[in-house]
Amino acid sequence: MTIAHTFAYHKPESLDEALAVLGGYGSGARVLAGGTDLVAWLRDGVVAPEALVDLKGIPGLDRLELRGESLWIGALVTFNQVLESRTAASWPLLAEMAAVVASHGVRNRATLAGNLCAAVASCDSGPPLLVHDATVHVVGPSGARVVPIAGWFKANRKTALAPGEIVVGIEIPPVQDSHAGCFAKLRRYRGEDLAQASVAILVTRAGSVRVALGAVGPTPVRATRIEAALSGRATDPEAVTAAVALLAAESSPIADVRATREYREHMLGVLLERGLEAARSRLAGSGPPYGTEIL
Repeated sequence: MTIAHTFAYHKPESLDEALAVLGGYGSGARVLAGGTDLVAWLRDGVVAPEALVDLKGIPGLDRLELRGESLWIGALVTFNQVLESRTAASWPLLAEMAAVVASHGVRNRATLAGNLCAAVASCDSGPPLLVHDATVHVVGPSGARVVPIAGWFKANRKTALAPGEIVVGIEIPPVQDSHAGCFAKLRRYRGEDLAQASVAILVTRAGSVRVALGAVGPTPVRATRIEAALSGRATDPEAVTAAVALLAAESSPIADVRATREYREHMLGVLLERGLEAARSRLAGSGPPYGTEIL
């Protein structure tokens, strides 16, 4: 792999140092965590920064821990850490998602925070974090702030991150009710592939339903109209049929090398129906184990 573009490389040892370096380049620097997206973009000429600011020398950003009742995933936590963590066991939807991200080797380096910052339409972490009402914690020249995940994705590869800001972690609150979920990802083959479509579903004992979609629009999106149609009626066949019919209003799939628009539209309905069934049966204690692919 050849990167023809030249750039300065910085590996700061603190957040303050990293912010100072970023501030010195204005919009000309990019932050490096795992680098699995960024290095590919450098190779392909998609980005050409003046400098890379590597976060791996900053202590504490690799923490995956409980903070109160919430799960904290630091900016350097990899997908395999999420997948293998006992600390994250109360959020099994995250492990189900992490298990189908790329390959084992890529998951050893790719970070969940980096996946969010790349913000591609097929971003695997987006739908599960949306249904869990996660927040993204950032620091920048004006201090620290918290961005609700619902306001994070602005457009394809565009986020709410302002110039000079760095993501330090993602906080995921507990679900205040008995619940179960399903993350389903449509791929062309088993193994390392981007999503053609994806669905994250979370159902609770009280009857609420949360649904988020990926790879069928410019950004991952929370499907609020589908949620309203299914609220208290997730086991009602008529409500499920009505929810599938609403997918056209909640998504805008494109045709590309991975799938046609029509195929994505059809399979999104299949993912929703099967994902709902898996989540409902898991809630009842009789569903397939998390990590079982439903397609």
